[in-house]
Amino acid sequence: MKKKLHFNTATIHGGQSPDKAYGAVMPPIYQTSTYAQKSPGKHKGFEYSRTHNPTREALEKSLANIESGNFAFAFGSGLAAMDAVLKTLKPGDEIISTDDLYGGSYRLFTKIFKDFGLNFQFVSMYDTKNISNVLNDKTRLIWIETPTNPMMNIIDIKSVVDLVKGRDILVAVDNTFASSYIQQPLKMGVDIVMHSATKYLAGHSDVILGALIVNDKNLAERLRFIQNASGAVCGPMDSFLTLRGIKTLHVRMQRHCENTAQIANFLNESPKIEKVFWPGFKFHPNHKIAKNQMKDFGGMVSFVTKGADYKSAIKIVERLKIFTLAESLGGVESLAGHPASMTHASIPKQIREKSGVVDALIRLSVGIEHIDDLIADLKQAIG
Repeated sequence: MKKKLHFNTATIHGGQSPDKAYGAVMPPIYQTSTYAQKSPGKHKGFEYSRTHNPTREALEKSLANIESGNFAFAFGSGLAAMDAVLKTLKPGDEIISTDDLYGGSYRLFTKIFKDFGLNFQFVSMYDTKNISNVLNDKTRLIWIETPTNPMMNIIDIKSVVDLVKGRDILVAVDNTFASSYIQQPLKMGVDIVMHSATKYLAGHSDVILGALIVNDKNLAERLRFIQNASGAVCGPMDSFLTLRGIKTLHVRMQRHCENTAQIANFLNESPKIEKVFWPGFKFHPNHKIAKNQMKDFGGMVSFVTKGADYKSAIKIVERLKIFTLAESLGGVESLAGHPASMTHASIPKQIREKSGVVDALIRLSVGIEHIDDLIADLKQAIG
């Protein structure tokens, strides 16, 4: 049996080998839509790039390796990857999701697939009992985000898996916030891991890409069929950029986590901050679970300033100079966002605020810059 590589080595070498044609160390960018055939149906393994592309295939092998999975599929975006998962279901099926999740996920669920007969229930997954209360014979998928976006809530993955063991229910984890470096849901028994690889996996804010990783062969064949039939695949250049990003994932995540820990503590000690949401705090809900299922506590932190309202929060993010006010997260540069008006604007205000996404909430994606510069920037912006 081939010895399993340590994660830091797997990001560089896992599932990879020099290109067969000329020995290129990095997989070439096969910028082609089609491939020559000697005779109809007789080819070298590639027919058409929607179905297969050597660069995308290299990325998918890497994705499977770093998530300890058997099969991986790369898509044009994280939402395209989610779309493929939902297409494995049929009208009348029910999906249970956390009530604190990315606004785009909520929009896909409620504005697209609800019209096709899928039913969604949103519950707080902080306590697994809340899932038990809504489980029924029609439940076919449980969709987990942990840590959640943007409240950093921690969901006990293993407890959810154990809850539905032996039933015809898939458990999927959006692993975007944690990344493969911090959390390995497939090892905890989940069926599907999803990434918006746009974020930490690619890591440089220069690509849009999504990924699914699974272990089960039958589920993999179904997803492969949907990927090809629906055609929401990523291009070879995006595949190349994401694969390049993965090779430095481990060193980037180490710095993301180190910087975020210091910023979270700075914010928590500031007399001008009302509350800080970061799973590394001992007082953070489900901190012990986070410590158990995560290698570190990630590069994301959210906070609310004392007495802050919508206008005050907007002024703070507008005053930032090193943190860039922008959508997305997980790049080498630090970003700041106002979830209520940006990433979660598609969620109705009443529902949004019930999960904690109030108008005064600010979300930070902490980059890998020097920590002193980042803290100085926050100090001048908060005032």
